[in-house]
Amino acid sequence: MKLFLLTALTMCAFAANSILNRLAIESGASDPAGFAVVRVLAGAVVLTVLVWSKAAHLPLRNKRRIAGAGALSLYMIGFSVAYLTLDAGLGALILFGVVQITMFLVTSLTGNNPTARQLAGAMIALAGLAYVLWPAGAVRVDLTGAALMTAAGVGWGVYSLVGRSEPDALAGTAANFVVALPVTALALLVLGGDWQMTGFGYFLAMISGSVTSGMGYALWYRALPLLAPTTAAVVQLSVPIIAILGGVTLLGEAISLRLVLGAALVLGGIALAVLRLKPR
Repeated sequence: MKLFLLTALTMCAFAANSILNRLAIESGASDPAGFAVVRVLAGAVVLTVLVWSKAAHLPLRNKRRIAGAGALSLYMIGFSVAYLTLDAGLGALILFGVVQITMFLVTSLTGNNPTARQLAGAMIALAGLAYVLWPAGAVRVDLTGAALMTAAGVGWGVYSLVGRSEPDALAGTAANFVVALPVTALALLVLGGDWQMTGFGYFLAMISGSVTSGMGYALWYRALPLLAPTTAAVVQLSVPIIAILGGVTLLGEAISLRLVLGAALVLGGIALAVLRLKPR
């Protein structure tokens, strides 16, 4: 039960990130690049203060930092720039589909092959996600945006896998944010983009960075060693559904039969992949 609650809280934090990001960009309170940089900065500051308050040290000079901070930077950069040309639904579909494929592929190559039930559950959940998020009718997809979101999905998948070996979830997450900050800021400056942020935009980015990203990622790193890699991949497909439901509740977005049916498929697929049937 404790693991379930920890995982559920983490998925809600991830979904809250999408809602905060969507609110900031669509309201004109922030541009994507500025939101990403402030988000990483706020996460780095808050997490570092928490680590130091425990009289612990930041493991900056660690081999895990190359993969952890590198993957986090790839995710932040790809995610931020891709949403300049992709709509939210299609972007989320690409992101979480690639995350699942990345984690399943890496775990298969390392000898931890998923079971037939896990594969079936993953396919059902992915089909439900596609049904909810894929727009009706013909859609022109910007290839550059799709490639950037694919890179973000690979980055987040690797970040999740690396977290399984992190001995101190809080210190490891803080170190990842500190190392990822200059990399993310420099890459976004090179890629271009005007810095256009209001006070409300700064507020949303700081909440996203310090609470739903920083603390959420620390919770995720704490849960990861207790979850099978394939399970960790599948449960993340719940994030877009939670984000859509949050948008309906908090932002007044419309709910439809398509959403209800798709959510049922996603949650049913996750249950099939995650829950263990008791033998008779």
